[in-house]
Amino acid sequence: MLRALNADLGELWRVRSLLAMMVRRDLAARHAGSVLGVFWLYAQPLLTIAAFYLVFDVVFQMRLGEQAPIRAAGAYLIVGMVPWLAFCETTSRGMASLVEAGGLLQKNPLPPALFPARSLLTGALIYLPLMFLLVLAYSPVHGFSAALLLLPALLLVSLGMWLLLAYALAILTAAVRDVSQIVGFFLGIGAFLSPVLFPPAMFPKGLAWVLWLNPITPTVLGMQSMLLAGSTPGAEVWIGLAIWILLLVPVLDRLVARSREQLVDWL
Repeated sequence: MLRALNADLGELWRVRSLLAMMVRRDLAARHAGSVLGVFWLYAQPLLTIAAFYLVFDVVFQMRLGEQAPIRAAGAYLIVGMVPWLAFCETTSRGMASLVEAGGLLQKNPLPPALFPARSLLTGALIYLPLMFLLVLAYSPVHGFSAALLLLPALLLVSLGMWLLLAYALAILTAAVRDVSQIVGFFLGIGAFLSPVLFPPAMFPKGLAWVLWLNPITPTVLGMQSMLLAGSTPGAEVWIGLAIWILLLVPVLDRLVARSREQLVDWL
């Protein structure tokens, strides 16, 4: 059972030193030739967050209802926006990773999982420091609650789920290029179908289930619980992540098995 996926993950572990080197080169390539160097890796997410905060908190001074863990809309939005940007980064780059590496895979017998894993780790190295800054910024409000000890576990499980999703989408994109266009559309509107912008209580009750169709919802709710309220994430957060993983694992195993002989031809 799950032989194809287990074999791929075993190959990925075998070439882990190559993966580390590829991640370092990917990070270096993103700011090569620039004067400010590594700063540019963080400039885009920081400027995006600053723009939302300026619009919601400073210009319009929007306030959320009493059901929200914090009234300031901008301060609430930032906690969800950082994992959302990380998810979009890892998903979009991971989805395109096999197509972009087509020439390399045609000439070298490398494990395909290497390329979505590189995209995930590169994104993690960019966004995890930003999440650490969120902890420092928001935790004094609730006195550095012990619930924060669960944050590494939440992020680790979330990253594992994102890797499964990115790898599955990468194989599908290699087979049918239209997949990237469809997923790109949903990434464009996904923030509005998640608790990133507004608390779940502000969504119509009859449509609340739609939020759980978005893979980022459990991660965002968990981070909001810990950072904004200093409370332990509810069971629905962990159940949501578990369901996504249980759905993705057999699907990805099937995709890996079916694509093993044809992937190079698709690329």
